[in-house]
Amino acid sequence: MTLDHEARAGGRPVGHDLQREGCFAAGRLEDALAHSGYRDDSAARRAGAAPVFPDPSEMQPIRTYIVEDSPVILDNLVAALEELTPVEVLGFATDEDSAVSWLTRSENRCDLIVIDIFLKGGSGLGVLARAAEAGVPGRRVVLTNYATSDLRDRCRQLGADRVFDKSREVDELINYCVRLGEGGGDTGAGELDG
Repeated sequence: MTLDHEARAGGRPVGHDLQREGCFAAGRLEDALAHSGYRDDSAARRAGAAPVFPDPSEMQPIRTYIVEDSPVILDNLVAALEELTPVEVLGFATDEDSAVSWLTRSENRCDLIVIDIFLKGGSGLGVLARAAEAGVPGRRVVLTNYATSDLRDRCRQLGADRVFDKSREVDELINYCVRLGEGGGDTGAGELDG
């Protein structure tokens, strides 16, 4: 995996160690996956066999840009999405200005933008507003620890297709990405809401 932008400059490995502390800590990701719609409910599964997920290599790639300031969350998010979904992470930013700068360059096109709300500088709300203002193509989803109903409404007003709670809805984000890769149905606002 090769990330551009800050990943190369930072010189740290990206997309490793799902067992680290943070919102994707040991057991939490596995719990989320166990509750996702992509498991094998056969007798083998009930006997304790590992879940069977769709093969991401057989799906349409989803070119993705991530706006997240926590290195631990970023590493684990990239690892989970690239392993379980057809997501290909093109790059990331830790602040609003860097994100908007990358997203508004004509040579940088992505299918999906995953945005946290609280950043090192600026906010995810600012990224949403400025991306909409600039006509940045691609779906926009918010992944935050603060997914209140008011925040969800505000994000949708600013152009977010979905809002996911980091602590409770990782499985829904994974399902969303799989559905995008399968090309099955609209995955816009409300389609996967439950």
